Amino acid sequence: MSSDKGRFISLEGGEGAGKSTQAKALASALEAKGYSVVLTREPGGTSSGEIIRELLLSGTEEKWNTRTEALLFAASRAEHCAKLIRPALERGDWVISDRFIDSNRAYQIVNGELVDQDILDLHRIGSGDLMPDRTFILDLPEEVSAKRAAARDRGGSDRIGRRNRDYHRSVMANFHKFAEEEPDRIRLIQGDQAPNLITDALVQNLQDLMK
Repeated sequence: MSSDKGRFISLEGGEGAGKSTQAKALASALEAKGYSVVLTREPGGTSSGEIIRELLLSGTEEKWNTRTEALLFAASRAEHCAKLIRPALERGDWVISDRFIDSNRAYQIVNGELVDQDILDLHRIGSGDLMPDRTFILDLPEEVSAKRAAARDRGGSDRIGRRNRDYHRSVMANFHKFAEEEPDRIRLIQGDQAPNLITDALVQNLQDLMK
């Protein structure tokens, strides 16, 4: 299927929500419908972005202060948008990203040192305010999320995943707030369903963008 307009989709959620799995499944579902799909992730997505990803996720909690961390995420995204996402959209491709700006908003304002507008200002400067056409937040009960993350990481969580339960609870509260504020763009999807049902729900919630 040819498309004159590319679409940009992001998948968000807490640790162990199944974003990576569903991003791949959604890409396959869209390709089966004839769309050209680019699958990517954040932080990362480009060679330079992947270097920044390693800097951000490895090491101890004290490795970066909050402001440095925010700047590194913004730098990775600036490269991602300039070198991968915008060119793909201009070609008419659909782009699916495992995390994007809403993760930074949800995670980096928890300690109160930065506010949401700070993160959005960095996004404006670095990435020209590019926002997804549709954002899905995979919503899981807290205990299910913690159990899945533990099984996935097997004691090897990255420096953000290792943050305490209260931190991750606040992250999900922020995601819920964003969904309430932007219902046209952001959709909550129950993440404790069978994987195929989650994928079906994602596709169903993209029908308006396939016209």
